[in-house]
Amino acid sequence: MGKIEIAFAEERGKIKDMNSVNNGPDGEFDYGSYDAYAAARIPFARLHDSAFNWHHTVDVICVFPDFDADENDPASYDFTLTDEYLDTIEKTGTKIFYRLGNSIEPESKKYGAIPPKDYRKWARICEHVIRHENEGWADGFHRGIKYWEIWNEPDLVGHQCWTGTISEFIEFYDVASRHLKGCFPDLMIGGPALTHVKRTEWWDEFVPYLKEKKPPMDFFSFHKYGSVPEKFAEDVEIARNYLNEAGYPSCELILDEWNYLLGWQPKEKVHHSYQALHTLKGASFAAAVMTVCQRTSLDHLMYYDARHSSYFNGLFERYTWENLKPYYAFYAFADLADLGTEVGVRTEGEGLYALAAKSADGKRGALLLTKYRNEITLDGKGYEPEEVKIGWTGLSDKPVRVTVRLLDNEHDLSEISGETFGSGAGSHTLSLPLFGTVLVKYDVE
Repeated sequence: MGKIEIAFAEERGKIKDMNSVNNGPDGEFDYGSYDAYAAARIPFARLHDSAFNWHHTVDVICVFPDFDADENDPASYDFTLTDEYLDTIEKTGTKIFYRLGNSIEPESKKYGAIPPKDYRKWARICEHVIRHENEGWADGFHRGIKYWEIWNEPDLVGHQCWTGTISEFIEFYDVASRHLKGCFPDLMIGGPALTHVKRTEWWDEFVPYLKEKKPPMDFFSFHKYGSVPEKFAEDVEIARNYLNEAGYPSCELILDEWNYLLGWQPKEKVHHSYQALHTLKGASFAAAVMTVCQRTSLDHLMYYDARHSSYFNGLFERYTWENLKPYYAFYAFADLADLGTEVGVRTEGEGLYALAAKSADGKRGALLLTKYRNEITLDGKGYEPEEVKIGWTGLSDKPVRVTVRLLDNEHDLSEISGETFGSGAGSHTLSLPLFGTVLVKYDVE
């Protein structure tokens, strides 16, 4: 039997933005995902690969199509579809995390992956993009977008995002970050969204440069795909150590692309991965990763992807736009974020991942619990459920209403039980299947 002990009196800090995503809904359509996206209360949407769904949006080569044009002339820019896309996201209550750069280009011919022929002009173009979205320039807006990320995956194999050298990118980042931070000292300027944090020639050249030249870096972003939640936490701390070594101890740490992946090779692992991330297994994995990363030095976690055409979109069905199982893991995490404060949880049992929170007044609490193991199955069928005893202390002495919502093959986070206990401490037992997730709510009556 598994065992969970919640100590609501043991405060551990803020529930962080672990339930952000890449991209937003298609629009306010009755048959679309707009309402469900809004209901999930997603903190941030990173704009990357957006142009694959919403053409002529976000990417610098889309917003400023002729690099030889005058960057000071509003007529040189095409903001129309980008603005419509951002409007749609903001109407859901989600904030924008704007990636300055271009979408991945796996094709044989590159367009946006080619280093700009004038780094300073590229920076000035981005300056005007920011002024349009935040300061009203060129019939623009006052969105208050805080985070602006310079580029994406310059270290990706095959030069799919950057065809230049490591040294050229470091120089490019230096020029762009200094210009943008000089123009907007109150904004968060950072990057560069590296594919991983393994110690490679990238880090061997990047860390000494950061240490010596100190270009602005309000946040460092990187990516991680895998199948073991604890490996995500390991990479977070590796990145944190690199930044400390480079002299950026207060730099925010953002993992802004992640998802389930058993492996990029052979194709059987890839096929299983694409299947799994859309299923109950993908939901349990997502809940486990968000839980694990909450307890690291990570500041933001951004799932890839909420874009409908993406193979990695595990939230919404590609053709009907209906909610998939992983959607409900994000919905449940938002309930903890709404409460605000993480509290102590002690866990006994293989594959159990638990996170709990409470409200500021101490009258409401919640537990997010999932059972995940890296088994080669999609739905957990054929595995015996585990009895889990959940005890809690630290709520009011008044009666407490406990409700359990279950996410499994038959339930979409629907309520399966409710019971009132006579005081602010107690225990109850539930049956949790492999890849099952529960959201337990504690409400003082």
